[in-house]
Amino acid sequence: MFMKIHRSRESPDVVAVCDRELINTTISGETMTVTVTDAFYGKSPATEEEIREALRNAGNINLMGERTIGLAIEMGLITRDHCIMIGKIPHVQVYCL
Repeated sequence: MFMKIHRSRESPDVVAVCDRELINTTISGETMTVTVTDAFYGKSPATEEEIREALRNAGNINLMGERTIGLAIEMGLITRDHCIMIGKIPHVQVYCL
């Protein structure tokens, strides 16, 4: 999985994680097309423990892909019902208020 933490003084950090095979691809569904870029999701792989730690401390999260979503479900952060499908790829965004 690839991960990037977007930091901002004005808002909580955004942790973006996607499955490795999705990086720098475009996925399409009935109503939308999304390009999964390394500029947003990171340029190098992260370990599962690094991802767990970042998600535990995240202000907001953006997750793309089966393994990534599965990890967040396993951690109790989301359920499958929180996800949308873009084609066959699950995606979720969680915003903390």
